[in-house]
Amino acid sequence: MEKILMINPEKCTACRRCELVCSAKHTGEFNPARSRVSVAAFLDENFYMPLVCQQCDQPVCMEICPAGAISRDEKTGAVAIEEAKCVGCRMCMLSCPFGAISYIPEEKKLVKCDLCDGEPECALFCPWNAIEYVEADQAAVAKKRQVANRLKDALKEVRV
Repeated sequence: MEKILMINPEKCTACRRCELVCSAKHTGEFNPARSRVSVAAFLDENFYMPLVCQQCDQPVCMEICPAGAISRDEKTGAVAIEEAKCVGCRMCMLSCPFGAISYIPEEKKLVKCDLCDGEPECALFCPWNAIEYVEADQAAVAKKRQVANRLKDALKEVRV
């Protein structure tokens, strides 16, 4: 069964632990600038959103890569960048609708979530479950339940 990262922004506190564990796993240092996940913070609205590759079914980044450096890992389903083939053109970064591909200037390379070989650190270490690694069908049911609860709450407010 296919698994995906499910983002629950309403649970995110912007602790940025996901960024720290991701950078530690991939680079050996705690440096959010080198993470494959980033937390967008909207302070005025008190809203935080972990941004991570959605491992699209039809990845634009893979289609646009002139070097053929992006492919899907059959084992994990992750859309991954093969560093040896990457020419650093950044077309993938520009085409990603989620802004989930980053360029690390010090290393002159592009990076994105690779699902940590099927055990994403960001999900393992998020104490509030703002990022969860779940079966794809489970994620769909959970999102439908969230929408239904919001509608139910909105209807209660209208009736009052």
